[in-house]
Amino acid sequence: MMRCVPHPALASTAHRPWPLPDRPWVLSMAWHDLLFLHWPVPAAALQAHLPPGLELETFAGSAWLGVVPFRMVRTRWRFLPPVPTAGTFDELNVRTYVRAGGRSGVWFFSLDAASRLAVEGARLGFGLPYFRARMACRVEHGNVEYRSERHDRRGPPAVFAAGWSQRGGGAVAAPGSLEQFLVERYALFAWRRGRLVCGEIAHAPWRLAPAEVRIDACDMGRILGLALPPAPVSALAAAALDVAAFAPRPAPA
Repeated sequence: MMRCVPHPALASTAHRPWPLPDRPWVLSMAWHDLLFLHWPVPAAALQAHLPPGLELETFAGSAWLGVVPFRMVRTRWRFLPPVPTAGTFDELNVRTYVRAGGRSGVWFFSLDAASRLAVEGARLGFGLPYFRARMACRVEHGNVEYRSERHDRRGPPAVFAAGWSQRGGGAVAAPGSLEQFLVERYALFAWRRGRLVCGEIAHAPWRLAPAEVRIDACDMGRILGLALPPAPVSALAAAALDVAAFAPRPAPA
C-alpha cells in the first residue's frame, strides 16, 4: 500500500492570506537560486497588457514589474517521479501583481524555460505563456551567473544575462513592506481556453536577503514597450523552498 507523505510546502500555513484549497495539490517542485528584481512602472503601461477581469495592484503609487530568474528542481506531478527532461531546469519569468474577485495574485507576461516538455505541459495544463529558451545557470562560491536566450517563434526574441550574490543573512519580509507586497503571493492568474483562471500555490514564507547584482542584458521590459532603468529598485536573493501547486479553477468574479 502506498503511504501518503504530507507535502513539505503544506507544513506551515499560518502566513497565508487565505486557507489552503480543499483539494489535493497536483504539481510539486522546489525553487533554487532565485533572484527577485523589481522596477516601479506606470500602471497604465501594464494595464493595457492585462486581460479583462484583472485589476493591477500598486504599492507607493506604482505598479511593479518583476524579472525573476531561478532553477526549478525536483519538478513532478503528484504520485509520479520527476521526468528526466523536465525535473530540473532553468526558468525566467516576467510578472506583475493583480487582483480579481478580492483575491491577489501574480500575472505572468512571459515565462522562459530550458525544458521543451515543461514549456508545452505548462501551456496546455495551466494556460501560462511559456517559451523555449537556451539557458545556463552556474553557481560558484555563492555567486550566481545566469543567462537566458529565448528561441521560440511564439514570442519575440529576448535575452537576459546577470550575475548576483547574496549580502547578509535572510529574513522574512516585514508585514506591510514593499518586499512582502512583491513576493508573498499565493495565487497566479492565466488566460486559458478563453477565460480567466486562477491557480493556487503553497510554500513557506520567503526568506530574503539583499543581493548585489550585475545586469549584462535585459530585454524583458523592452518586449512590453518599457525602457527599464539599468538598476532595479529592489534586488532580493531568496532561500530555496518547496512548492506545491493546485490545478487552476475559474477565477473568482
